[in-house]
Amino acid sequence: MAEHVRESQVSQSWDHGSDTKDSPQQHKNGHLGHSTEDSYSPTSVIFFKEALAAAGNVNIELERRETPLPASLQHELEIQQPKKRNPKDPIAIERLNLMNMAKLSIKGLIESALNLGRTLDSDYAPLQQFFVVMEHCLKHGLKTKKTFLGQNKSFWGPLELVEKLTPEAGEITASVKDLPGLKTPIGRGRAWLRLALMQKKLSDYMKTLINRKDLLSEFYEPNALMMEEEGAVIAGLLVGLNVIDANLCMKGEDLDSQVNVIDFSMYLKDGGHSSKSTEGDGQITAILDQKNYVEELNRHLSASVNNLQAKVDAMEKSNTKLTEELAVANNRIITLQEEVERVKEESSYLLESNRKASKADGSADGHVLGEARKQLKEETQLRLDVERELEVQIGMKQEMELSMKMLEKDICEKQDALVALRQQLDDLRTLNHELSHKSQSSEGALKQKTEIVSRLEEKTNQMAGTIKQLEQSSCGSNPDHVRPRGIVT
Repeated sequence: MAEHVRESQVSQSWDHGSDTKDSPQQHKNGHLGHSTEDSYSPTSVIFFKEALAAAGNVNIELERRETPLPASLQHELEIQQPKKRNPKDPIAIERLNLMNMAKLSIKGLIESALNLGRTLDSDYAPLQQFFVVMEHCLKHGLKTKKTFLGQNKSFWGPLELVEKLTPEAGEITASVKDLPGLKTPIGRGRAWLRLALMQKKLSDYMKTLINRKDLLSEFYEPNALMMEEEGAVIAGLLVGLNVIDANLCMKGEDLDSQVNVIDFSMYLKDGGHSSKSTEGDGQITAILDQKNYVEELNRHLSASVNNLQAKVDAMEKSNTKLTEELAVANNRIITLQEEVERVKEESSYLLESNRKASKADGSADGHVLGEARKQLKEETQLRLDVERELEVQIGMKQEMELSMKMLEKDICEKQDALVALRQQLDDLRTLNHELSHKSQSSEGALKQKTEIVSRLEEKTNQMAGTIKQLEQSSCGSNPDHVRPRGIVT
């Protein structure tokens, strides 16, 4: 009977490892106290079961999960469910174990960070364990590369591919390479994971990397976690970490020689308080979902505002260019008008000269008059050409003025849309602030309910002890008397 109770408690603590807020050995940072005997580093089902057996002397089947996952994780699992595999395949069991550990680590990290209510640092134990679990996932199924220094097996190579697939990741890769204390590829990989988490881009980068299995095949075996559907599930679960704010200082931290050990004592918690109310968790989950939606909408609106601002800048540049072209056309029109006036004056002067010459000597200057008439025709033709060019320039000026008016109207409409989008962005920020206050109030109410439940349990234990004492005293004083069925209070 005692072994059955212990086994049920261990299975409940496995499925609800982060639901229990208070326990006798729980520290202030949200995890249980542990010693070196409680830490293990398994990557296969054999080591995993030995670790659990050492903690509770029970055998647990890790592939079966009797209690459903929380609502925040079920949505991600419904997107991509792993296909059925051979249950006796040890590689498949390793992948499933690592995926389950990633689920528990991410869930525990989110809940403990929300309860803590502040920015996480490098010394936060659940955050350290999350990086250890992620490192195990990235190392699963890595191909061993032979170099002149020996065999090399590091997950830094796959992470460098993200820079080629997503240009935004180039900043992280450059920052990692500039860190002075990193000497090994594994240290650079650990620094890359921490920087991606601080940027809240870890999920996006992992999804981008998993979608290019043709590139990953160079680094991983075909049955590795990153090459199977478990990797896509873990990448989807990483979206929940966008609600966490972390400030990790890596200068002076020895990432090359850190111990890569999973601490299972953080997830094998006591299941005695499993009867506590989950209403507060549901409210917090709903608020977090709303917050995620608002942040995503805020991100899309910011991108739209940036695009509109870029279009407005381009239109302003085009407007400036059209204005310059219009000024050049006006100068050209003025020049043509001056030339027309000059041609008119020359024509008048020639006509007057010809008229005077014809009066003075009509017969003697007949030849000169013919030449003058011919020159007059040429000047007249030149004048007509200039007038036609002037008309063309005037038409171009009118078209440019019309296009300027249409461009100004379009700019006004874009500015109105930009103002409306900024107003929506301010409203969304206000809504995000209100949701944060609601989340804090819900956490306070949940703590009060937890304290009330603890006091009720203590009172129940006291009443049970009192009833036993009354029964014992009643049996001692009246041994022949019939024992009553119960006590009415």
